[in-house]
Amino acid sequence: MPPLTSPRRSALADQVIAQLRAQITSGEWPVGSRIPTEPELVEQLGVARNTVREAVRALAHNGLLDIRQGSGTYVVATSELAGVMNRRFAAAEPGHVAELRSALEAAAARLAARRRTDQDLRQIDTLLERRERAWESGAAEAFVEADATLHMAIVSASHNEVLAEIYADLGGVLRDFLRADVGEELRPEAHMDHSRLVEAIRSGDGDRAAAEASTHPFGCRAGVLEGSVEG
Repeated sequence: MPPLTSPRRSALADQVIAQLRAQITSGEWPVGSRIPTEPELVEQLGVARNTVREAVRALAHNGLLDIRQGSGTYVVATSELAGVMNRRFAAAEPGHVAELRSALEAAAARLAARRRTDQDLRQIDTLLERRERAWESGAAEAFVEADATLHMAIVSASHNEVLAEIYADLGGVLRDFLRADVGEELRPEAHMDHSRLVEAIRSGDGDRAAAEASTHPFGCRAGVLEGSVEG
């Protein structure tokens, strides 16, 4: 049996990468947050600065982190697939993204109307109220996050794990396009009432839930909606 040896730097870096990834995927470091500085990570992990740097660069290469000179390192995705999607679809046609979101959310709403639990409904009701409060506050970024969180809860209520994971991995892309649609200032004409969608899910009306969900992604894009109807 060969003697034990000290871990190679690459193996140690892999361990650090796994720990940092776990902080991201668990939500401890949510998307948009700045991670601890390099010296702080060195102290917390008890490894060399070069090892931390290697791990952070690897996660940045995989699309989970964004290293911004002079500002810090930020979480931009919760998985490698989400990172790939963020890069791949960053310049996609907004109307195409709206069409994709419409298809996914309509399918999820239809399933949620059949499969939602009482706990799902309580969560959705809470998030609907949070969305409305965010809108009333006039804070565009808070509204984007509240709206995205509500839709993720509805997708989760479909109890289709594959659909939920795909939607979650697209979350960064969908938020970016919603952010662009909403703009820096909330406009009254951009508000979409989601109470009818929630009530359709509550009553178990899959067709109505799907119909409501399918139109919401076009709420801030009236021109896209008109084009889809005409087509």
